[in-house]
Amino acid sequence: MIFYELFLKPYESYTTFQIFLEFIATTFGMLSVYFSIKKNIWVYPTGIISTTLYVYILFVFGLLGDCMINVYYTIMSIYGWILWSKSSEDNVHVEVSWANKKDWIFSIFLFILSLGLVSVVYYYKPLIDHQFVLTKEIEKALGFDHLDWANWLDVVTTSIFLVGMWQMAKRKVENWIFWIIGDIICIPMMIYKGLGITSLQYIVFTVMAFKGFYEWQKSSKEIS
Repeated sequence: MIFYELFLKPYESYTTFQIFLEFIATTFGMLSVYFSIKKNIWVYPTGIISTTLYVYILFVFGLLGDCMINVYYTIMSIYGWILWSKSSEDNVHVEVSWANKKDWIFSIFLFILSLGLVSVVYYYKPLIDHQFVLTKEIEKALGFDHLDWANWLDVVTTSIFLVGMWQMAKRKVENWIFWIIGDIICIPMMIYKGLGITSLQYIVFTVMAFKGFYEWQKSSKEIS
């Protein structure tokens, strides 16, 4: 009964097309993480399919932060695809390394910048939802009073995932730490938003991220 209430009941109001899109996006998202664990360049083409679909899905459900991060994912996937292609000797697999001080400074900068930018987006969310038509009612609604706890978590996870994606493109072992933290936070957030399939995806992602950290850490030691 609890499983039905949390994961199945919300889909009673969804169209078959919406459910199908979320299922496809989830499937390719899991494939992308699998290829990432294997340090396989196919992480990017599979990831692009998933993130492109989620841009639409998350926009429809009002998770603007996650919608933005998936736009960023798509762009970074193209960037990462290029970097991995140049760094791969067999055009499939790459070597990994640990982040240095310069990498961490830039990661902190990205995190703070993302917090600010996504907060601005949510400040103007009523205007965005109203197709940028400014009325007196919309003007009064601007601000942060309309945000709930899931929206604020969305701001934080967007920043966490942004750093994780950048570090993955740079083939840094620590990228998995950001994925683990962000995935755990997203589980209750997606359940709250009625995206049961996606919340189950994040449970799987969390397990896979722990495995990815172990595999990349082991690989890095072997290389060194």
